[in-house]
Amino acid sequence: MENIPPCPACNSPYGYETDNGLTCPECGFEWKIEEPIEEAGLLVKDSNGAILADGDSVVVIKDLPVKGAPKPIKAGTKVKSIRLVEGDHNIDCKIDGFGSMALKSEFVKKA
Repeated sequence: MENIPPCPACNSPYGYETDNGLTCPECGFEWKIEEPIEEAGLLVKDSNGAILADGDSVVVIKDLPVKGAPKPIKAGTKVKSIRLVEGDHNIDCKIDGFGSMALKSEFVKKA
């Protein structure tokens, strides 16, 4: 196929054909050319470029200071059942010992 459309998830022009359809080498998204491509509403990527979804578990990759708390959130803290939201801090979650928080996706990796 000569005219492979760009990846619907990350707009990469480097998609290639596989047995199951098309695959993006940059984000790993797979889609079929025959299917109508749905626009991704909210696309959030972690520090490694993996696409996050509601309900995923993530791991904090560096110590994060918390205003009003005597200690930071330590690197390696696992956060379960995240919820994606619009804005600068695009992950809502609950962390044991800290309560409800908003995190930036650039400081977490998919677990």
